[in-house]
Amino acid sequence: MISVSGPPRRRPGWSRRLLVGLPLLLAAAVLLALWLAFDTASTVAEPRDVGVDDVARAMTVLRAHDPRHQRPGTVNAIALSVRDLEVLLNHGARRIVQARVQVQSDRGRAQVIASVQPAVLPGGRWLNVRLDFVETGGLPELERLSVGRLRLPTALAPWLLRQVAGRFALADELTVAADVIRRVKLMPGQVHVVYAWQADTSQRLLAGLLSLDDQVRLRAYWERLTAISRARPRQQWEVSLASLIGPMFALARERTDSGHDAAAENRAALLALTVFANGRGLSAIVPAAREWPQPRPLRTMLLGRDDFPRHLLISAMLAIEGSTPLARAIGLYKEVADSRGGTGFSFNDLAANRAGHRLGELALRDPRRLQDRLAPGVDDAALLPAMDGLPEFLPEAEFVRRYGGVGGAGYNELLATIESRIATLPLFAR
Repeated sequence: MISVSGPPRRRPGWSRRLLVGLPLLLAAAVLLALWLAFDTASTVAEPRDVGVDDVARAMTVLRAHDPRHQRPGTVNAIALSVRDLEVLLNHGARRIVQARVQVQSDRGRAQVIASVQPAVLPGGRWLNVRLDFVETGGLPELERLSVGRLRLPTALAPWLLRQVAGRFALADELTVAADVIRRVKLMPGQVHVVYAWQADTSQRLLAGLLSLDDQVRLRAYWERLTAISRARPRQQWEVSLASLIGPMFALARERTDSGHDAAAENRAALLALTVFANGRGLSAIVPAAREWPQPRPLRTMLLGRDDFPRHLLISAMLAIEGSTPLARAIGLYKEVADSRGGTGFSFNDLAANRAGHRLGELALRDPRRLQDRLAPGVDDAALLPAMDGLPEFLPEAEFVRRYGGVGGAGYNELLATIESRIATLPLFAR
């Protein structure tokens, strides 16, 4: 029997094996990189609480180096402790991602470690990012970049920085910093920054506070306030905050119904009210607002006082812009400062602060419900808890003696009373 067979089969060549194996090798490399990058624990411990003294230090630094009060081109230097940097960096990190930041500085060298826990990853995995810097004659040079156990080329850093800046709208701020900072000197426990403000630094910083979309949105509420204030009788110089909130949130609900983002509308409404109640022009934060219609100045009241609207609204904006330890500490700063030589510590003001914080949280967490509750109109009692039995005008020594200062047993007891009263307000009921 004769069998007929075809030509001998060719064994797969190296090119075919490469085409088959390359995707597998790439997949294995990606899996290995992920395994090396993610850790089971955070390298950075939970930062300690931001205290009132931290805020006082930050306020002192800001006042001393305000670009509005310095001659353009003049070279200045600012000394920041490692603690100062950690407070600021942790505040910024918590505003955009859930992260912890640790800074170490020595002569000529510094290290920054950030621990991030991405919400999308199961099992509580952490990204621990380490950056090592070495001092130069100008800006520090990145010497090491690693994520977990994965060492990355430092040449990747500029690209990664651009991606982060673009993702969180920080490009303008980074550009301003690069234009202003001349040199960074690294020292044990301190970082010295040599800088020179430019003629347009203030305007550039202000322009970065609100996007163009936010400015357009804010103008709608500023014009509503203008119309309300100008419609009041000329002999009336006071206005209840409650009487303003109804029309402002009616507008927020209208704009939400037409397709705008509810939380963004609430933010714009509260920002406009905050600026108005503090008697400031909007151009302080939006230079273009100089050309907008301007409301008639009025004294804004709540429960018969003109300080309660400011406490309520500023605290609401702090909660909206970032519910971080630094934001919470700022809410206490004025009261402690007053106890050290001002009008004295006030639990009444603290109650207004806490109610404002809840208002800001609700503006973001359940924005449409807040609009539905405020748009029909409210009275003063709907916005603030009962103030009876809450002491005020306490000098620091008496405040510490009677209540143990901030965090003392007496202070915490009264704070719990305040929180309980706020919780009973229908506005904040679940």
